[in-house]
Amino acid sequence: MWSVSIIFLLVPVLHVSQGMTDTDWFTYRKPSVNRHGDLMLGGFFPLYYTGRNSSSIQLTLSYSSRSWWLWKNYQYVLAFYFAIQEINKDPHLLPNLTLGFQWYNAFPGEQFTLWSLLYWLTGNTGNLPNYICQTQGVQLATIVGTASALSIEFGTLLELYKTPQLTFGPFDPMLNDKKQLPSLYQMASSDSSLSIAMITLLLHFGWTWVALFVSDDMKGEQFLQDIQAEMLKRGVCVALTVKLPVTKRLYQESDLTFMSRIQASTANVHILYGDVRALINVDISVEFFLTMGKVWVMASKWDIVVYKTDHILHSLHGSFSFFPHREEIHGLKDFLKTVEPSLFPEDFYFSKLWLLHLDCSPAGSFCGRIGNCSPNASLGFLPAHIDLMTLSDSSYLVYNAVYAVAHVTHTILMEKMELGSLGEAAQPVILPWQLHPVLRKLQFRNSAGDDVSLADPRHGVARYDIQNVVNFPAGLSLLVKIGEIYSTSSYEQGLLIHADLIEWPVAFKETPQSVCSQSCGPGFRILPQEGRPICCYTCVFCPEREMSNQTDAVHCVHCSQDEYPNRERTQCFPKLVTFLALESFLGTALACMALALALLTVIVLGVFVKHQDTPIVKANNHNLSYILLISLLLCFLCSFLFIGRPNTATCLLRQITFALMFTLAVSAVLAKTITVVLAFKAMKPGRTMRRLLVSGAPKAVIPICFLIQLTLCGIWLATSPPFVDTDAHSEHEHIILLCNEGSITAFYCVLGFLGSLALGTFTVAFLARNLPDTFNEAKFLTFSMLVFCSVWVTFLPVYHSTKGKVMVAVEVFSILASGVGLLGCIFAPKCYIILIKPEKNSLKSLKKKTSSNCV
Repeated sequence: MWSVSIIFLLVPVLHVSQGMTDTDWFTYRKPSVNRHGDLMLGGFFPLYYTGRNSSSIQLTLSYSSRSWWLWKNYQYVLAFYFAIQEINKDPHLLPNLTLGFQWYNAFPGEQFTLWSLLYWLTGNTGNLPNYICQTQGVQLATIVGTASALSIEFGTLLELYKTPQLTFGPFDPMLNDKKQLPSLYQMASSDSSLSIAMITLLLHFGWTWVALFVSDDMKGEQFLQDIQAEMLKRGVCVALTVKLPVTKRLYQESDLTFMSRIQASTANVHILYGDVRALINVDISVEFFLTMGKVWVMASKWDIVVYKTDHILHSLHGSFSFFPHREEIHGLKDFLKTVEPSLFPEDFYFSKLWLLHLDCSPAGSFCGRIGNCSPNASLGFLPAHIDLMTLSDSSYLVYNAVYAVAHVTHTILMEKMELGSLGEAAQPVILPWQLHPVLRKLQFRNSAGDDVSLADPRHGVARYDIQNVVNFPAGLSLLVKIGEIYSTSSYEQGLLIHADLIEWPVAFKETPQSVCSQSCGPGFRILPQEGRPICCYTCVFCPEREMSNQTDAVHCVHCSQDEYPNRERTQCFPKLVTFLALESFLGTALACMALALALLTVIVLGVFVKHQDTPIVKANNHNLSYILLISLLLCFLCSFLFIGRPNTATCLLRQITFALMFTLAVSAVLAKTITVVLAFKAMKPGRTMRRLLVSGAPKAVIPICFLIQLTLCGIWLATSPPFVDTDAHSEHEHIILLCNEGSITAFYCVLGFLGSLALGTFTVAFLARNLPDTFNEAKFLTFSMLVFCSVWVTFLPVYHSTKGKVMVAVEVFSILASGVGLLGCIFAPKCYIILIKPEKNSLKSLKKKTSSNCV
């Protein structure tokens, strides 16, 4: 059940003859309820209104000259009675004095707004301004509610008499203008933090796409500005904004037009805020335009009372309402359980309520004894849509307003007593205007333990109860508290929600979603759509080396250099350090190849040493062959510098050793080639070539080339030597441990010299390929250098197109392949003759072949 009530509820109960005059109508109503006391307090409570001069919507109700009772608003009167009864029993507050009252019905229309007020001021049904016919003393103050317009209209007239007016309606900044309304005091605190509280609830459920429905007045405009600013800061977007018409007439055809916009809204969550006259339009409209698929988030301070309908489920079912948190008033429940019309016989409204809905009237009441009331008859037996057992927010403010007047009056009386100017003890003289100085700085704590202050009414509510609207057939409604929210600071909100207690609208079987775009999960980032709110976006997968581990990430986060994102791009994992390890398959294979080739080289060297005195070994300059075989052996063994975990020593040695050993091997091949050429040219006596051959000049090529390469390597080491480095980018999941060459220029100078030497050797061998030779050494040298150059020409593009340990493997393979080319092409034919065809390895065979060549 709504715990707060509105001013106007359309329940046609009582007919008034169209022929009645205004005076007859008032006389019939007996508009005032009076109880004499030493001090008098006035009140205006909306209990019924007349449709006599209001144009009703033909679609709903068209009772002209009829009245509609707002029995649920009688809770204001009960709170009023309870507060006065407590004060009169309190020996410490207004001792030896009784607080009386005179209250009226508050009419909502222009014609009747001031009618009761004039009657209250003058005490005369003739409504003569500036004349006071009261016989029971001056009223100290009056309590008025709940609409701001009503308070302003009353305040304009009450200001002439400087009579304090305490309003129990919602806080309105316009009413806080002391220049215009210096005698008006608002019991409600500012709801400036309401927008923050609502946004906190929206974000709790992930609702970022909402529609706003606010009353088209200054109060609604202020709320709209506040909540839109908060939505902008918190990433919530407005799907639709509708300003509800605020009209003096209750219902008009134009007031229903916005319902079509509700149905067309793409948002599943609607925020409702406004003046009661605007909200009642929503209430009456949803009866005819069901909006089952929307969740309403509302402010209860506007005293919404759901219009009694026969809907199975009302359109506001499953909605949320924000109530300022308050503690329970001690003794109020017991009062409501036991109160009956006989306790207030002057109140004909109470008797009428009892008679209409309980079909009886206790003895001593205004109507006398009608029917037989059961002994346990109480307000708890009233129909479900008239819940007077629950204290609404406005009723709580009425209770505080009565106590505010009592505390102020008590303070003034104590001051007068101290000054000795109290006057007659039986009838203290306190004028209304004397209350203002004390009211402006009043602060007290009520029986519920809540602090009440009129000194700073703009101070916002710091704590709200969140209640869930649950509607049942025939207008039965319940408000179930499902959580609360409190402010710890201007930017921090504490939220407690009991999700298991929430009833959602019938269109939703689980927590509804209200977003413009579906959330981007981890691994994605949002990409805003041009020309649309920030809540409307597309999801983009995080690029390589980036990840996002949260929903709706604005940016993807770069993984550090030593981390990599998983395939889903949801988290970063540490990269594993990798290199061409000896234990890996590739490292093991290359190491085995290098060992096998080194062993093969040793075998060939052993064969040559063993058969060093044979013609074939002597004919090919066995010393140069030994140098070549030893350099090839070292080339094969230097492959192990490239396999295994790189360190400073291996990084310094690997490229330099490789360059020097291959320089030695290629220069040995060049020396052998020059020897072949000189041997052919030296066959003619007296030639210089013969002297060069005999002197061993070809062998000088080897140390010269070696020294040149050694000088280049020395310069390299002196300027920018190789060092251990890491590569975190080449492989997705690994950090490659490698050797950085240091100076790229020096590195390519060393390779360039080796390449130039190889190219020169190949050229010389190619030119000497057709020279007559006993064992055809020139052809083998040419072919070996062709293989060598082919391997390294192929190596260059492959080497630069690979990364990490594969690059190292390519270089090791090229070293082995080029070494195999030299070993196989030069020494395989000779080993074949030595081991397989030993008959050809003799002087006789040599002379025979020489003579055949001469022929």
